Amino acid sequence: MDVTESVVSASPPPLVLVANDQEWLSRSIESILGPSGFAVVHAHTGRQALELTRRTRPDAVIIDAGMPDLAGIEVCRILRADARFATSTPIMMTSAAAASRVDRLAAYRSGVWEYWTQPLDTDALILKLWNFVRSKQELDRCHSESLLDDTTGLYNVRGLTRRAQELGAEATRRHSALACIALAPTGMSGSSELDPGSEADASVVAVTRQIGQLFRRTARVSDAVGRLGRSEFAIIAPATETRGVIRLIERVREEIEGFQSADHGQEHAIRINAGYCAVPDFAASDVDAVELLVRAATALRHSKSMVSTERIAAFEDVPVPSIH
Repeated sequence: MDVTESVVSASPPPLVLVANDQEWLSRSIESILGPSGFAVVHAHTGRQALELTRRTRPDAVIIDAGMPDLAGIEVCRILRADARFATSTPIMMTSAAAASRVDRLAAYRSGVWEYWTQPLDTDALILKLWNFVRSKQELDRCHSESLLDDTTGLYNVRGLTRRAQELGAEATRRHSALACIALAPTGMSGSSELDPGSEADASVVAVTRQIGQLFRRTARVSDAVGRLGRSEFAIIAPATETRGVIRLIERVREEIEGFQSADHGQEHAIRINAGYCAVPDFAASDVDAVELLVRAATALRHSKSMVSTERIAAFEDVPVPSIH
């Protein structure tokens, strides 16, 4: 049976980057991959492999160990250290000469999934490549459906939305209160936001993670804590009315003060902006739980324009835009 018979065809086909400075060998690998359901892009230097990988985002990489400018193992190390390169992407290494055990182990440490020496066992190559690509696709699917934020480990927007629906249903059954609070630390390193635009800076990522964990510690076990954006967080608090919301925000501020008392290298004090929407009996509310979360985020945006020292806004206090 042909090795591709059991493979469900994809549209577009999985893309494989073949990096080899020998044109004939690169084309030979393409002649094997093409009929087996793969698309191929070629690189003939290590630097070109890096550039094409970042630009085309292949589903797999096959790179020769002996590239003319950067060794294949070095290219692999660079890719694995690059946040733009998905950790789920398989890298397979080829070598014209027999590889020693030391060479193979070094390649595996750099992030290579499989090491092949020539001549290639083409049937095994195709079978393993399909297995690797299927694994990548499944990992990517799980990642896209994940309910957690990669940086903080808190709920992401998808997770917050689902928890809001679940807690809203429970509050409706119990005729109990439900509140959503949106919070944004400001003043970090002289900026108006905790994260001015990118998470490339490792120190910013570290502080963002610490702030997220601070919110987790401050919230109750029954609360759902998540990240709304780069520098915005949310707490969905069941059985909580306005008075409880204010107490929770005050506890967050106390935690922030304790966080700053340690030497974290901040040049400016971190301040908390907060917006909230609280309903005393959610069963009698005319909005659903997701809308409650949206209203809290709207109140947060309003709080950022406030000149008072409190910088806390309820959704009810947000001015209604006039219609002309």
